[in-house]
Amino acid sequence: MKILRGSFEGDMKNITEMETENAYGLSLRRVVRWVDKNVDPQKTRVFFVTMSPTHTRSQEWGGDPDGNCYNETTPITDPTYWGQLEQRYNAGDGIGLEILSIALPAVLALAADPIASLVDTAFVGHLGSVELAAVGVSVSVFNLVSKLFNVPLLNVTTSFVAEQQALDSNANSDADGGDKTVRLVDGERRKFLPTVSTSLALAAGIGMFEAIALALGSGALMNIMGIPVMTPPLWSKQDSPMRTPAEQFLSLRAYGAPPIVIALAAQGTFRGFMDTKTPLYAVGVGNLLNAILDPILIFILGLGVSGAAIATVISEYLIAFILLWKLNRKVILISPNIINNGIIRYLKSGALLIGRTVAVLLTMTLATSMAAREGPVPMAGHQICLQVWLAVSLLNDALALAGQALLASEYTKKNYGQARLIVCRVLQIGAIAGVTLAVILFFGFGTFSFIFTSDPEVLAIARSGVWFVTISQPINAIAFVIDGLYYGVSDFAYAAYSMVWIFIPSLTLHALALFGLTSGITSLP
Repeated sequence: MKILRGSFEGDMKNITEMETENAYGLSLRRVVRWVDKNVDPQKTRVFFVTMSPTHTRSQEWGGDPDGNCYNETTPITDPTYWGQLEQRYNAGDGIGLEILSIALPAVLALAADPIASLVDTAFVGHLGSVELAAVGVSVSVFNLVSKLFNVPLLNVTTSFVAEQQALDSNANSDADGGDKTVRLVDGERRKFLPTVSTSLALAAGIGMFEAIALALGSGALMNIMGIPVMTPPLWSKQDSPMRTPAEQFLSLRAYGAPPIVIALAAQGTFRGFMDTKTPLYAVGVGNLLNAILDPILIFILGLGVSGAAIATVISEYLIAFILLWKLNRKVILISPNIINNGIIRYLKSGALLIGRTVAVLLTMTLATSMAAREGPVPMAGHQICLQVWLAVSLLNDALALAGQALLASEYTKKNYGQARLIVCRVLQIGAIAGVTLAVILFFGFGTFSFIFTSDPEVLAIARSGVWFVTISQPINAIAFVIDGLYYGVSDFAYAAYSMVWIFIPSLTLHALALFGLTSGITSLP
């Protein structure tokens, strides 16, 4: 154990960094708070703190004035819940605890849109099967257009911000004079990270494009989904009663596209900082407002599916405002040279992930289109299954983002031993999470399925389809985690190509099973 940097000042020795080894023999750097040399000039008591985004652990070591540490004493007991959990769960490296401490607050933050959709589904389901099916089609189209760009921007931002943080940390360690990335703005200390400004600028442009495309193209998109317009007296059996409510819902949801993209860019920045609590608070407040407004607008004011869309849009603007307000206190949001600050790298990486996202969302949209052609009742049952699948799948993504952020940081610092440990630990936790989710769905879906609808025919279809959702969970969890690990090392190309190749057999299943709802669900990636 060797003190890396420090200086004597009278009876106190100011040490800023120490190198030690954990239980796995890996070299780690620990931040030292202070050293008391008054007890024995030849045996300095060194108190240091293992820092992470959410917890600390104090230990006491012996040392001498030359900077050599020895005689490890009994660790100081950490009375906090996190400290006790670390000792029980991960008795040396702290990686498992750090993954969980990042992933657990991110669960609700990641599930923001699916949770809002589940709330809408629960309330709209009581309007009738036609309205529920119409909202299902609209949500599928909105996800296809919106998430085509949103998901790539979110993941690229997370990796790039984590990398920039690690690079700046290394640069500041090698230089004197403190943190070179901090600026004084309006009396407040804020970090200057150009990659954040680039991400937010792209988010604003993408959001406006999505809003215009959805608002102006809602009718054409409904036609593509197989829901033709009803035009009496030219009434025919091909006309769908879902057309009017579906188009109304989609047109109103279009106004929520800009805040969604901006909020996701801000969430990606906080992820890069390994701060998942701030997005959790913002999403929690927004979804609470959505749940309050839904019954008021849908039933009390009698707005129906339009009320559900308005409630969701209002909550999305609130989430974006909270995230930008909190981020502005930490980072300079507007850079004077946004265009030159890595925008080409953003576009290249984003283009690869757009291809991956197209494969995923197109598969889901084709399944929804097949269900819509079967009629309102099968479509409503499919909508329930799809929303449940999306909700639990994004819970798995919480583990993926923890692995992504931690791996991006350690890989950028060239701490490859620590990076391998992160990979192993997050895969272990992912496997456990997948099995746990499958068990919960197997025993629990029948109990809470009634909240979506009271129609027995819709429930029968949903209960048959949820078996496929349940079976897919263990593999689903591992797949999400592996994606996050590839993002962590910025290998976006492999993540994209592998998903496109998997899309091909999925598309084949759609082509061979045009007549069955269950076949549509089984081809979910």
